[in-house]
Amino acid sequence: MLFVSGMLSCNAFELVFPVEKEAVVTSEYVLFAGKANNSEMITINNERVYTASNGAFAHSVKLKDGENRVVVRSNFNTQVYKFCKKVPISKASEEAADIQRHAVVVKNDNTPLRSTPVDGGLNRISHLFKGTTILIDGSKGEFYRVYLSKDKTGWIAKKDVDEDCGINSDVASFINMDSQKFKNAVIQTISFTKNLPYTVEDLDKEILFKVYNPELSDTSVYTLNIPKPEKYFYSVTLKDGLYTFKVCEIPKALEDCTIVIDAGHGGAEKGAMGCLGDAEKDINLKIALELQKLLKNMGANVIMTRECDGTISLNDRIKIAHENDADIFVSIHLNSIGDVPINIHKNKGTSVYYYNRNSRKLAEILEKSVTKSAGTRKDGVRTASFAVIRPANFVGVLVEAAYMINPSDTVLYKSNNFAYNAAKGIADGIVDFVNK
Repeated sequence: MLFVSGMLSCNAFELVFPVEKEAVVTSEYVLFAGKANNSEMITINNERVYTASNGAFAHSVKLKDGENRVVVRSNFNTQVYKFCKKVPISKASEEAADIQRHAVVVKNDNTPLRSTPVDGGLNRISHLFKGTTILIDGSKGEFYRVYLSKDKTGWIAKKDVDEDCGINSDVASFINMDSQKFKNAVIQTISFTKNLPYTVEDLDKEILFKVYNPELSDTSVYTLNIPKPEKYFYSVTLKDGLYTFKVCEIPKALEDCTIVIDAGHGGAEKGAMGCLGDAEKDINLKIALELQKLLKNMGANVIMTRECDGTISLNDRIKIAHENDADIFVSIHLNSIGDVPINIHKNKGTSVYYYNRNSRKLAEILEKSVTKSAGTRKDGVRTASFAVIRPANFVGVLVEAAYMINPSDTVLYKSNNFAYNAAKGIADGIVDFVNK
């Protein structure tokens, strides 16, 4: 949908962003983006704005504190925008307070245990299971400090633990451990008389799975040194004190792989909006459907999270991957630009994100293969805590094929062959990853 202010000439520019002509903001920059007629010359506060061959333009304006007046002008139209930039009040950093060490119980499965008391980022060190008994000995904001051993602590959200339920006061005892090797997997188990906290460290040649029993002693740490193949994923399950840690090797043939293709957003969730009013969700789906055809023709078992314009939650996307025993999960997006720097045109090209170490190699391959096939610029391989690529029981990446709001990228993704070229780059990269 295009947001156009006022009665415009058919030759006048149309603005998608900003939506409001007057606003109170806290951001450092404000983004202007839209479509111009071929004969228009756009200026914003008397600065000439680059316009792509299809009329797409984008420009960011740095705001000063207080009142700001921004004039967007062409030879057919003039529009004035007013922004009041308020300086956000910074809160004093709260120090962690010691509290009497005591036991609490984790309320739900998949509860983040973090290295810092921050709700977000790359600070997750494990995902605890419902019914796990942990010791807390500190508090900061909305988090409790978790005591694991004399050398290790973590943080858990206060809302995620129960202090009033009937807590098993017996000190957990070690029962046994076992290891089994199969053709494409290694399974190691370790059991205790009750559920205990754990961490996972994915190192160069092995994975360290550690279980902590601080109620027994400050040094009671049980470590499993688990070898791993070059291409792998792993899973952790817990039932009645029995941990099962499974490392699987990625199949060596595409025909043996189950690949989940996730077209980002959909339905009511449009995703990013482009200079010309395009919704990201639609382009994501076009690429995903092309990729589905390519991979199926190559013999892969392909599962789609959506094949039409429907709303699907992040949890349901992950559930689809788990229910189908996915080996590889590829989430397809186009990038957005938020509170951006002045040179908006530097934000262009293809970037690929991963969360777990086992997915880094595929991300690196895809950045090369997609840019080669789609003609985009390399924008980097990065780690990010996106929900759909956080699970470690598949190789998961999120591909940002191009930038929705970059005028040069707009010319690319609006072309007839972009969806196919981007999909071919992803397919080529997956084949390269599996066959290497």
